[in-house]
Amino acid sequence: MSDRDAAFEAYFAARADAMRGTAYLLCGDWHRAEDLVQQTFTKIYLAWRRIQRHEVMDSYTRQTLVRTFLSERRRGWFRNESVGSSLRDQAAPSADLAEDRLVLLEALVKVPPRQRAVLVLRYWEDQSVEQTAALLDCSAGTVKSQAARGLATLRGLLEEEKVR
Repeated sequence: MSDRDAAFEAYFAARADAMRGTAYLLCGDWHRAEDLVQQTFTKIYLAWRRIQRHEVMDSYTRQTLVRTFLSERRRGWFRNESVGSSLRDQAAPSADLAEDRLVLLEALVKVPPRQRAVLVLRYWEDQSVEQTAALLDCSAGTVKSQAARGLATLRGLLEEEKVR
């Protein structure tokens, strides 16, 4: 095994689960999350020799994951699928997920993809506005407006759930 392969294998082993969790928050489906992570790490592996600063790999990997998700959404790959309604039926890593968490996750998958990406990066991944802007290749103002719109959408969806 080459040094390149060994370094990549170690990085994959250390970060794949965390990226899978982020991917799940983006798409709301464990199988799609796994596919997104596989696509992301394939892209990372192909670029591994060109990456000079391995100390910023998490940021680069997160950026690749989010861009892969957004690109997939733009192509309409899963456009007709209703992910939110099937979340309760899917197996999750932890069997004891609270009802509130399920309701929140169901609402999150209904938020438009770009807004969802901002919400996941800002509030789940705890990225700053500037870091999120760099990851999404947009301005800090766009991140702020997308976060505000995404939170408003999420609040509206959660209010609708309370009424039911």
